[in-house]
Amino acid sequence: MNADALREMLNRVATGVLSPDDATNALRNLPFQESAGALVDLHRELRQGFPEVVFGQGKTPDQIRTILLRLHEAHGAALATRVTPEAAAEILPALPNATYDPTSRLLCTGALPQFSNSRPIAVISAGSSDEPIASEVSGTLRFLGHNVDDLRDVGVAGLHRLLAKLDHLRRAAVIIVVAGMEGALPSVIGGLVAQPVIAVPTSIGYGASLHGISALLTMLNSCASGLTVVNIDNGFGAAIAAHRIVKSAGV
Repeated sequence: MNADALREMLNRVATGVLSPDDATNALRNLPFQESAGALVDLHRELRQGFPEVVFGQGKTPDQIRTILLRLHEAHGAALATRVTPEAAAEILPALPNATYDPTSRLLCTGALPQFSNSRPIAVISAGSSDEPIASEVSGTLRFLGHNVDDLRDVGVAGLHRLLAKLDHLRRAAVIIVVAGMEGALPSVIGGLVAQPVIAVPTSIGYGASLHGISALLTMLNSCASGLTVVNIDNGFGAAIAAHRIVKSAGV
């Protein structure tokens, strides 16, 4: 249940269309319900502005399927992250209109209503090796109803590729930058634009990249003031951060 649905229910009670007892019965499953050994948070959209998303890594296909069905029943849409292709093959037949993207490893059924903001969220990746994480960002944002502007393979080794896209950067509401190796791209972009910039270090790189730690430290030590950094490979977290910014600002 989201704020609009709750408001509609309260209006129906106020006008006598719905009895208080029927409204109480409809709300009995809030704030959570036990399902497949998990306590599914059905109250999260009311509190945080987005429904619970299933972290698929480590869960069985049956657990993911059961939780997604419960979330879909409550919200009309549901999303799981880090779902393996093998698990997806078992889950998809049981879910209504479900889709799976093997690159991002996102499995979703339905989508939330289109967000009303007119400006897109830009998702930028330094290289094609960062595509799995960049796709996780973009797929999560689209599930949440956002307009996304994808810019790929514009890393600092060929800075002219980025500069050719400045018009895309400057019309975005928020910019999410995904980069591995030395992780320099977010700092460059942070020095070119006024919008919030969220940096996502990836675990891509040669030995001294330390599975993303080098990129993470570069981003944390950026001289572009105000850069926000999420954890290594956390595309989902970056998407949620951008959603919160846009939703609270109304841009």
